[in-house]
Amino acid sequence: MAVFHFTMAWLAWLLCLLSLTAQATSLDRVCHQLQSQYSNLTTLAGNNTQYTALAEENWSQTAWGYPSCIVQPANAAQAQGIVRLVTEHQVPFAIRSGGHLPSPLGANINRGVLIDTSFLKTLDYDATNEVVTIGAGLRWRAVYTELEKYGRTAVGGRIMDVGVSGLLLGSGLSYLSDLYGLGCDNVVNFEVVIANGTLLNANATSNPDLFWALKGGANNFGIVTTFTVRTYPIGNVWGGIKIYGLDQLPDVLAALNTYQLVANKDPYANLMVQAATMNSSIGVLLNLVYLKPEASPAAFEPFYGIPPLKDMTTIQSFVDFMDGAVMPDIPRWDWHATSFQPSASLYSQIADIVVNSSVINELRTVNTATLVLGIQPISSSVVDAGVAAGGNALGLNAVNQTWLVLDIGWADATDDAKAHRLTGTLREQIEQTSVDAGRHVEYIFMNDASWDQDVIAHYGSQSLGQLRAVRDLYDPTRVFGRLVRGGFKLGT
Repeated sequence: MAVFHFTMAWLAWLLCLLSLTAQATSLDRVCHQLQSQYSNLTTLAGNNTQYTALAEENWSQTAWGYPSCIVQPANAAQAQGIVRLVTEHQVPFAIRSGGHLPSPLGANINRGVLIDTSFLKTLDYDATNEVVTIGAGLRWRAVYTELEKYGRTAVGGRIMDVGVSGLLLGSGLSYLSDLYGLGCDNVVNFEVVIANGTLLNANATSNPDLFWALKGGANNFGIVTTFTVRTYPIGNVWGGIKIYGLDQLPDVLAALNTYQLVANKDPYANLMVQAATMNSSIGVLLNLVYLKPEASPAAFEPFYGIPPLKDMTTIQSFVDFMDGAVMPDIPRWDWHATSFQPSASLYSQIADIVVNSSVINELRTVNTATLVLGIQPISSSVVDAGVAAGGNALGLNAVNQTWLVLDIGWADATDDAKAHRLTGTLREQIEQTSVDAGRHVEYIFMNDASWDQDVIAHYGSQSLGQLRAVRDLYDPTRVFGRLVRGGFKLGT
């Protein structure tokens, strides 16, 4: 019997070795074929200095990968050919737009093909229809800057260097969302390459099921090459950052609760609270914007009684306001998301947890750890606007809620597991507190979620079932589930 077990183990090992060898051969074949077909667009590992720059393009080092080769399609036809090739040979691949997601291999890959969309740079404003067509490789800085020439803007990222694709396919929270919904709600057409290499338009009348699924469905359905999105008039705005001491966090969150309780919230007012709860020298940042040139509007009255240490609010262009958001220069990042309906007592408990929890002391043992609490108020009008635009896959309920994120930054790869585990524990403490208070919301905001949070399952069983049905129609062999392994998946 021992001989039998040894023989079976040896056979399993041999089959695994043969499978890996076959995959390596297929990868090598695909990479060389890509190089021969797109010689100016493909970079092979080890043969030029551009490879390292592209492999390490992702914003956080936690998301760096070292693909077998990197290909950059210059148009939709090339994207079609690449998808057909990797699908034919069944080699793993990843898709990258801006590369802002810090999840390990969420938009990168080891031992596979990285399809980098940064050459897809279409940016065409249609003044007649008041829409803009945006290439999948662009970042929001380019979009906002171009639209400013026409006195317009789009519902997009709150950080200028975030990629267009990841934000829109993951939902997309914007400072304009109270007025117009999430970023995905403002897409009127996706041009997308599906698993068999076909190029489709998905919109309200053409492939409407796929259109719905792409609004929150991430990388599970295809490679989007262009997005056509609505634009809106914008002029000068009032906004900027007010800085408070960390000891003022309870007061700021109490004011936030009052702000969220208003029966008829002013949709032109929006904000985000960020608190560096392990670094009192940074304190609490209140990022305010009013989408009109009106200083200190009444919508923010609850905050005016709290004296800031510094006030940088002013009337300025929307692009200048957006340019004021910067990310700390820390090499490694992870973030964890949860949601709840706000209350004064819950905010008070959260303020205590993020400052005094024993987990904070453990996080201090992580080299150069910086923890940032992010609080984003979401009005029911955000959900209503999405419904009015035809609906999305997110499964949101039209109630006032808060999307919370814990951003953890650190220096060394040796601390990756520890930083992830401890921040996850802190998020679980906050989540349990909201459950105990009867205020928990199941939805997890994909653009702020960590790699092991089951985001799409939290859309609800109805949405998940519908997403899987769309996948089975457009990707029956599940190419984008099996071969694109990173990102948030639909499961079986």
